[in-house]
Amino acid sequence: MRRAVGLGLLMMAATPFALAAQGTPAADSLAQAANTAAAANTVAINFVWTLVAGFLVMFMQAGFAMVETGFTRAKNAAHTITMNFMVYGIAMLAYWAIGFAIQAGGVGALGTLGGYDKLAHEFSLTIAGKQWGLFGGTGFFLTGVAYTAPVFAYFLFQMVFMDTAATIPTGALAERWKFLAFVVFSVFVGAFIYPIYANWTWGGGWLSMLGKNLGLGHGHVDFAGSSVVHMTGGVMAFFAAALLGPRRGKYNFDGSANAIPGHNIPMALIGTFILAFGWFGFNAGSTLAGSDLRIGVIATNTMLAGAAGGGTLAGLVAITAPCAFVTAPSAVLIGGIAGVLVCVAVFFVERRLRIDDPVGAISVHGVNGLWGILSLGLLADGTYGDGWNGVNGAVRGLFYGDAGQFAAQVVGGLANFVAVGAMTYVAYKVTAVLVGGHRVAPEIEELGLDLPEMGALAYPDSPEVASAVILSEPADVSLGGGLEPATEAA
Repeated sequence: MRRAVGLGLLMMAATPFALAAQGTPAADSLAQAANTAAAANTVAINFVWTLVAGFLVMFMQAGFAMVETGFTRAKNAAHTITMNFMVYGIAMLAYWAIGFAIQAGGVGALGTLGGYDKLAHEFSLTIAGKQWGLFGGTGFFLTGVAYTAPVFAYFLFQMVFMDTAATIPTGALAERWKFLAFVVFSVFVGAFIYPIYANWTWGGGWLSMLGKNLGLGHGHVDFAGSSVVHMTGGVMAFFAAALLGPRRGKYNFDGSANAIPGHNIPMALIGTFILAFGWFGFNAGSTLAGSDLRIGVIATNTMLAGAAGGGTLAGLVAITAPCAFVTAPSAVLIGGIAGVLVCVAVFFVERRLRIDDPVGAISVHGVNGLWGILSLGLLADGTYGDGWNGVNGAVRGLFYGDAGQFAAQVVGGLANFVAVGAMTYVAYKVTAVLVGGHRVAPEIEELGLDLPEMGALAYPDSPEVASAVILSEPADVSLGGGLEPATEAA
C-alpha cells in the first residue's frame, strides 16, 4: 500500500515536468505565431497610416485651388481654379509613366511597408571610389511591380507630394498664362523636374549620400519636403514668372508696383484652413509608419509652427523639413521667423526684382522652403533619426554640435536653386516652342482668361468688365515700366 501511494505521488510530481517538456514546442510555435502576427499588424498599420496621410495630402489640392483663385481677379477665376484642378491628373500621369521610376527606382527596401527591395536600380557615377546617385531606373508605368502593395502605396503617397509642387507655379503665373502652355509644362514637372531632385534627396541620390561619402552629417535631410516639394515649387515659380513677365497694369513707368487685389479673400482663407488640415498628413505621414510614435511630436510641431507663422502657410512650409527633429520651442521659433521672412520676401520680389507673383508663391514656398532646410541644419537636437541615410547616430544641427549637417543643408538648397532653375528654364523654352509661347494676347488678358481660354465664366451673372484694368495707352506701348506687360524672355 505504501509503495503504491509513493508511486502515485512520484507520478503526480513528475506530471508537470512531462507536460512542460511536451508543451515546449507548442509554446514556441505560439510565440512565433504571435510575433509574426504582431509584425504583420505593424505593417498593416503602417499601410493604413501611409494611405490615409496620402488622402489628406490629396485634399490639399482643393486648398491650393481656393487660395490661388481667391487671390486672383474674378475675370480669371475659372482659369485659375481649372489649372489647379487639372494639374492633379496631368502631372500624375506623367509621374506614373516616367517620374516615379526616376525618383524612386533606386530607393531600396521599403522597410516600414513590408521590406520590398526590388526598387534598387539607381544610375550612379563613381567618383573617388564613392557612388553618387543621379536617378532611378525601375518602375516606369508601374510595370514589373504589378499588385505589389508596398510599391503602390508608396507611389500614391509620393505622387500627391509631387502634385503639391506642380501646383505651386500655377499661382505665380496666374492671370496671363496660356492653358495649353500650363498643360505641357506640367508634364515636364511630373516627369522630370520634381523627380530628379526628389531622387537626390529621398531616392538614394547624391545629396542623401553627402554624409556617408563626405562626412557631412547625415547628408541632406528633408523630413517631409521643405526643399523637395516647396522650394522646388518656389524655384519653378521664380524662374517661370520672371520669364513670363508681369500682368498688365502691375507696374508703372517709373517702376513702382500697383496692388491688384484678389476677388475673394474668404475663399483664400478657407483654402488656407484646408491646407493646414492636410499638412498633418504631409508631415506626420512622412514617417510612412503609424507605428512610429514620433508622429505625435511631428503633428504638434506642425501645428505650432503654423500658428507662429501668423499667415500660417509660411510657418507650415518652414517646419516641413525639421518637424521630426526639433523641440516645440524651436518649432515656434521656426514658424515665427518664417512669418517675417514671407513678408520681407514678398516686397523684395515684387519691388526690387520686379517679378509679379499674384499669390506670393515664391516667397511662401521658395524662401521658406529654403529656411526650413536651414533651420533643420541649425536646430535638430539629436533625439531622432538614428541611421538616417545610412549614418549612425541621430540627426544634430549646428547648435547641437554638427556643423557638417548645416553644410549638407546649404548644399541641398544651392543644388535645388541651380538644378531646378535650369530644368525649369529648359522646360519653359521647349514648351514655348511646342505651343507657340506661354502668354495670352494682351486683349485676352484685358478681357479676362475665363471666356477666351476656358469657354465659360466663373461668375456668369457678374459684370466682368468691372473687374478689368482699363488702359488708356495703346496696346503697343513698350515696357519702360508702364501698364504694358513684359514680353516673354527670348
